[in-house]
Amino acid sequence: MEEIPVKVAVRIRPLLSREILHNHHVCVRLIPHTQQIIIGKDRVFTFDFVFGKNSTQEEVHTTCIKPLVVSLIEGYNATVFAYGQTGSGKTYTIGGGHIASVAEDERGIIPRAIQELFQSISENHNIDFTIKVSYIEVYKEELRDLLELETSMKDLHIREDEKGNTVCLCFNYLE
Repeated sequence: MEEIPVKVAVRIRPLLSREILHNHHVCVRLIPHTQQIIIGKDRVFTFDFVFGKNSTQEEVHTTCIKPLVVSLIEGYNATVFAYGQTGSGKTYTIGGGHIASVAEDERGIIPRAIQELFQSISENHNIDFTIKVSYIEVYKEELRDLLELETSMKDLHIREDEKGNTVCLCFNYLE
């Protein structure tokens, strides 16, 4: 069986209004017609996908997420990591903001993927599907399950099971 490597995408967000007001400058630049960025004056990095400050939610979804949804329908697991410092645009890319008030073109990759996944399921009447979803935040080396509000950060642990699969364990203690 062929292993599929991890793909890495970087998205450069535009400066926020408050950053412009404080005279901040862009420190990450896209090298046109490449998958490379420059940080500072001369630090060049290459990625599988690079999205500039004018990229759309649709572009990110179509390029990075749509192939994963197709793989899910074929029975494969898929994982998406959104990594970056606070304020770098992870929440916007993932969700698009407050779901109830988000314009159609501003929807992030999660609502787009969910819509596409359930559309595919509804079109495949002869196949049984089981969907399992995890939405985990790693912050300051602690884990929090964002779908389980009652679970404290200290109750989650990432381990390998007996088959070598990475799993997130939740320990609930009864008092």
